[in-house]
Amino acid sequence: MQIVIPYSPRPLQARLHGEMMRKRWGVIVCHRRFGKTVWAINHILRAAFMCQLSSPRFAYMAPTYRQAKNVAWDYLKQFAGAVPGVKFHETELRCDLPNGARISLLGAENPDSLRGIYLDGCVMDEVADMPESVFPEVIRPALSDRGGWCIFVGTPKGQNMFYELYEQACSEDEWLAAVYRASETGILPPDELEAARRMMSPDQYAQEFECSWSANIPGAIYGKELEEATAAGRVTKVPYDPVYRVDTWWDLGVGDSTAIWFTQTVGRAVHVIDFYEARGEGLPHYCKVLNERGYLYGSHNAPHDIEVRELGSGKSRREVAWELGLNFRVVPRLPLEDGIHAAQMLIPRLWFDRDLCKTGLDALRQYHRAYNERTRSFRATPVHDWSSHAADAFRYLAVGLREGGGVGKAPQVRAIMDYDPFAA
Repeated sequence: MQIVIPYSPRPLQARLHGEMMRKRWGVIVCHRRFGKTVWAINHILRAAFMCQLSSPRFAYMAPTYRQAKNVAWDYLKQFAGAVPGVKFHETELRCDLPNGARISLLGAENPDSLRGIYLDGCVMDEVADMPESVFPEVIRPALSDRGGWCIFVGTPKGQNMFYELYEQACSEDEWLAAVYRASETGILPPDELEAARRMMSPDQYAQEFECSWSANIPGAIYGKELEEATAAGRVTKVPYDPVYRVDTWWDLGVGDSTAIWFTQTVGRAVHVIDFYEARGEGLPHYCKVLNERGYLYGSHNAPHDIEVRELGSGKSRREVAWELGLNFRVVPRLPLEDGIHAAQMLIPRLWFDRDLCKTGLDALRQYHRAYNERTRSFRATPVHDWSSHAADAFRYLAVGLREGGGVGKAPQVRAIMDYDPFAA
């Protein structure tokens, strides 16, 4: 029996159907009015008819049950309604197909109510608005016993679970990662995009139509520069080259986090090969971390407050570090805004290791100024949150390199790898 669904996909949608049929997991990042809901419903519908297992179960999930009904229910009735023998259950937002398959519309606002179901396939729409526990605690186990698939679709809303899923999809073979920007798809007319651009802020437009991961963070300080670095392919795999020494750049915390960037200067380019951050640890811990990395080190660079003497010992942290075999160079002190500007100017020269620097890159993308609605302007001082330590260390990196630190320096008098405070 031949079943014809009244659906004519656009070329991009048709190609996406074909690519997704060869993968178990997929992350589809698309601009507004791409047609993702229509695509998702028809992808589920075809899979439900083609499934060879008994009593197939498929689901379309939105952030809320009401949203699933408003967005997808009419589409499901439109496309599945052409199938003879199909039954719709309005109160349950459920469609029963004549082959025994069932398609349900679900909301993510109450994950516990979904426990115990099994699924052969699921599309999670607008994942960025869902609780992060929904997939790992509910949907992923529901797919396990029958080897089901899952597709995550939506528009970016910052550095959240959707972003992490996209990063994972980019690095694993069994995942599909796809990005569809309005400037590239040709779905929306140029004059409509231009009209939208005039009525929206640059960040709003970049998020909704150009699928920017950082544009929606109001006041993002390094968002634009990092977006350009990613688009240019400079956030990639950057392996350690033993020919060049590794310089480290620190933001030292006492009862707070300490962040360290690891760089190699190769001509005019600076390779950012690693990042490390920890909280509540003393200098011996970080000496051990450096030893375990196994790099050949050049200079170790820290801010001016490393010279401050502690009340208990009367020694500065620079002196304590020296006793542990770590010789710090003090980065020149500059006003905050000058340091931020230096960092922004440096980013076009940087190549970041996508995996080893992921935590640091996430922090740089999050680093932002708060918006004052009363004055309708951003505050001068960046918000102090979890991203501040990595951002401060990054600023010291930029200032230090601008002042000639860490480039072409002679080897340290005392090598960190000669001393292991945990050896005993």
